[in-house]
Amino acid sequence: MAGPDGSKEGTRSRIDAARSRARLQAALRAWLATARFDEVETPCLVPAPGMEPHIQAFEAPFIPEGGGPARPLWLHSSPEYAMKRLLAQGFERIFQFARVFRNGEVSDTHNPEFTMLEMYRAGTDHRGIMEDLERALEAGARALHPEGGTRLPWKGRELDWGAPFERMTVAEAFASAGIDLAACDGDAGRLRTAARARAIDPGPDGEGFDDAFFRIFLQAVEPELGNSRPVYLVDWPASMAALARIRSDDPRWAERFELYAAGVELANGFAELNDATEQRRRLLEERALRVRLGRPAYPLDEEFLAAVGRMPDAGGVALGLDRLLMLLTGAPRIADVLLFPASGFLQVRGPAAPGT
Repeated sequence: MAGPDGSKEGTRSRIDAARSRARLQAALRAWLATARFDEVETPCLVPAPGMEPHIQAFEAPFIPEGGGPARPLWLHSSPEYAMKRLLAQGFERIFQFARVFRNGEVSDTHNPEFTMLEMYRAGTDHRGIMEDLERALEAGARALHPEGGTRLPWKGRELDWGAPFERMTVAEAFASAGIDLAACDGDAGRLRTAARARAIDPGPDGEGFDDAFFRIFLQAVEPELGNSRPVYLVDWPASMAALARIRSDDPRWAERFELYAAGVELANGFAELNDATEQRRRLLEERALRVRLGRPAYPLDEEFLAAVGRMPDAGGVALGLDRLLMLLTGAPRIADVLLFPASGFLQVRGPAAPGT
């Protein structure tokens, strides 16, 4: 039997990757069970996908066998809406290894179908779920390398996966690139001026603050994150809160975090917003942005919105399992840890969408 590249060596690497995936998931499940998390399953086919402006969902309409009009459905890009409905129903600690789908995303770190570890804990905030996640990932690293501890090589560097991980605010990360983000005060023109003073291209005049932010972030901030140990980037600008709460003591920032290792984004999490009115306002704002960008305007998930106001205070996070496996096994590309990567049958031009 030969591998996808026609060689026995290719087959062996695929088998090794599959076995590593199984060990990693088993270790994560074991740690989560010890921490009293319940594993759940939610549907892949949903009546309303996520509203993130730069994520394109796969449409999969339901066609009644006996005839009648097709009903629009989509493959979910995240199980977030459904799992938050479970929080509203009284589930307290839940996780899921979900197959999720994002159209158009193929690169060294993207595949249009991938595995996401999504987890929520009621009665805490983003800091509590960050602690849960870092301890789970340390357990996963030790399971894959029982003889080597938590210091693992990737692309010529060594990453220490021992908890606790580092913490850094977004403002501190920008300061390391020479930009005072707080002084820009959400003004796109000030941010572009500060970036150009540091010889960083912030994009054309006329773009909004968030666009300039991510252009700078991808060039000058992200590549330097987590190069010796994973780092949580916390306190994102309020305009990028997504489904997170705004800090009550400083409304310039959202209680949102992302996890990075070796310049690779691994996870995105929040102190979960449980204000239904504010959640509806944000989704309508994101849908309007999708229209301006020429993307489909998805319907609102009314059952999710009805559940938001019943949700307890909670922390939640979504982690890309394939990217984690790539880093823990030393694989240079996400395709190397997938048995059937989309790059093997898709011809793709151009980079992935910004902010994804």
